[in-house]
Amino acid sequence: MGILYSEPICQAAYQNDLGQVWRWAKESNHYVDVQDSFNGDTPLICACRRGHLRIVSFLLRRNADVNLKNLKERTCLHYAVKKRFTFFDYLLIILLMPVLLIGYFLMVSKTKQNETLVRMLLNAGVEVNATDCDGYTPCTMLAR
Repeated sequence: MGILYSEPICQAAYQNDLGQVWRWAKESNHYVDVQDSFNGDTPLICACRRGHLRIVSFLLRRNADVNLKNLKERTCLHYAVKKRFTFFDYLLIILLMPVLLIGYFLMVSKTKQNETLVRMLLNAGVEVNATDCDGYTPCTMLAR
C-alpha cells in the first residue's frame, strides 16, 4: 500500500497525482515545501521516494527547496539515488532476460529514470553531502 501522509499534497506527490499536487501548489506556494507532521517528508521527498519525474519536475519549477531534510535528516537526493526495483521488476527481469533481452531493456529504462531524477535534483542545487541521522550521505546510500 505504501505510506500514508497527513499532508494531502505529500500524499498526492507520493501517489503521482499531478492534478492534486498542482491544485495544492496553486492554492498557496507554501504547500510546495510543507513538511508532513509524522516523518517530516516534503512533497519533493515524497515524489523522489517513488521516482515520479513529472511531480519532481513540477515541484522544482515551483522552486521547491531541495535541501529540506525530513526527521531522518535525509534530503530528496537520498531517496532519488536509491534503486526502486520492486519484487515484480526483478521477477520480470529474471524471466524476460533470456527472451530477446527485454528484461535488460526494462532494467536500463528504470536506471535512466533514476539518473534523470538525480540530474534534475543536482541541477536544482541539492546538497550532495547532506547526512541523515545514521550518518549516510546520498553517495554512501548508492553502495547500500
